[in-house]
Amino acid sequence: MYNFTNWLDHVTFPSDLFTITDNGDGTYTIKRAGEVMQQGTPQDQQHFNNMENGIVDAHVALAALLNFTRQNAWEIERGSVDLTNSEIFPFNNSIQTINLTKEFGSKDYLILTEVDSAVGNVGEIEISDKLVNGFKIAFTGSGESAKIKYTVLGGLLR
Repeated sequence: MYNFTNWLDHVTFPSDLFTITDNGDGTYTIKRAGEVMQQGTPQDQQHFNNMENGIVDAHVALAALLNFTRQNAWEIERGSVDLTNSEIFPFNNSIQTINLTKEFGSKDYLILTEVDSAVGNVGEIEISDKLVNGFKIAFTGSGESAKIKYTVLGGLLR
């Protein structure tokens, strides 16, 4: 299980001051100057490997969830949609309604999305207005168009 790291900035007062010492051999030693007000979290192998382990844990958990879904006959629906945006950033009119072929019985279903192709910056994929038989999908970026693949998982998710 992932062990959360509460990252802290290294804070000195006054901030952004350094002392430079000439080592006499063509090299210099640079040290932060001032009083340490908060010791920062070390950026080292232990902390970065903890983060990598958390990423692996999340992928394994998702794989187990998808496998469980297949084995327990949850409703699964896959599709793709072509979204277009004719507005100028920061505006975007790429929202489109997706009608599901099956009614999922509740709005407690998951939607996994993946950008298949795009012209321009897609930004984030947003899902809104979930109903038992459909939902809306859009992207938030400044791009002209994007093809989005989606997978809807439901059935036992109530």
